[in-house]
Amino acid sequence: MKARISAAFGGDVGKGRGGEAPATDTRRAAWPVLMGFLAPALLVYAALTAYPVLRTFYNAFFEIGDISSSKFVGFAHFAEVLKDNTFWAAVKNTAIWAMVAPFADVATGLLLALCLYAGVPFARFLRVAWFTPVLLSYVVVGILWVWIYNYDWGIVNATLRALGLPGWAQAWIGDPKFALGALMVTHAWKWAGFNMVVCLAALHSLPSEVLEAADLDNCGWWAKLRHVIVPMLWPTLLNLYVLAFIGKMKVFDLVWVMTEGGPVWSTETVSTYVYKRAFNWNSFDLGYPSAIAVVWFIVVVAFVLGLNRLFRQRERLEY
Repeated sequence: MKARISAAFGGDVGKGRGGEAPATDTRRAAWPVLMGFLAPALLVYAALTAYPVLRTFYNAFFEIGDISSSKFVGFAHFAEVLKDNTFWAAVKNTAIWAMVAPFADVATGLLLALCLYAGVPFARFLRVAWFTPVLLSYVVVGILWVWIYNYDWGIVNATLRALGLPGWAQAWIGDPKFALGALMVTHAWKWAGFNMVVCLAALHSLPSEVLEAADLDNCGWWAKLRHVIVPMLWPTLLNLYVLAFIGKMKVFDLVWVMTEGGPVWSTETVSTYVYKRAFNWNSFDLGYPSAIAVVWFIVVVAFVLGLNRLFRQRERLEY
């Protein structure tokens, strides 16, 4: 058995420094075995991720009428992107969503986690109830909130009318002034449970000595939250913000189900615009939407690298 294992890994098992084959040779001989295990995953990654990305970059420099014919246009598509007013409207909406909405997501998740951490009544039930939206698909969430926002019989407007505020009833996803904000609220409702679980785990991992010292100093709950808990949770909150930022820079599903980018481009995102230019507008040119995708890919990567650099802690918190 020992000989078989040794032959498989290209060396003698159990040999020390004085053996015939050095350790480095054994590691090099093991590469074929390692590649044999990694090959299936690498093939799937290359076929479903790497190749589509590289193909998109390639298509951005061509005018593609169909699969069999293409015409090289160089940087013409990129120049057209910079002059596309609809693209810039989509960039504006996506930027607002990506910059503002993560604050609502993380703040809501932290608030729910603090409620559970403080031991509110029915904590076990609330933990399950608040996390349930994370398990729902965007299609289900989108349809559900389209009903909630319905002008005639939606629960939002029905509640406002019941409270004697009929003038506050709005066509929440039919009015350009409210549509984007309404979608942000829906998105925050879906992902608040995920942020809650992460924040709750971080709260339970805080050192009890620091919290007990704050209590001994007669530190009130708000002061302890502001000066002790939040600073120690800061790395976790920043990571959640970055994750939410990345997700919202490429948001598509919820927008498409609820508004399809309308009304009047008020909820159009870059992802929905790329889809429309590629498949809905019958423009018969996959090169231009590929150029939009390439530009946005570069923008997202640049922002993520910038956020990581901005939020990088030079001094780790010790406790």
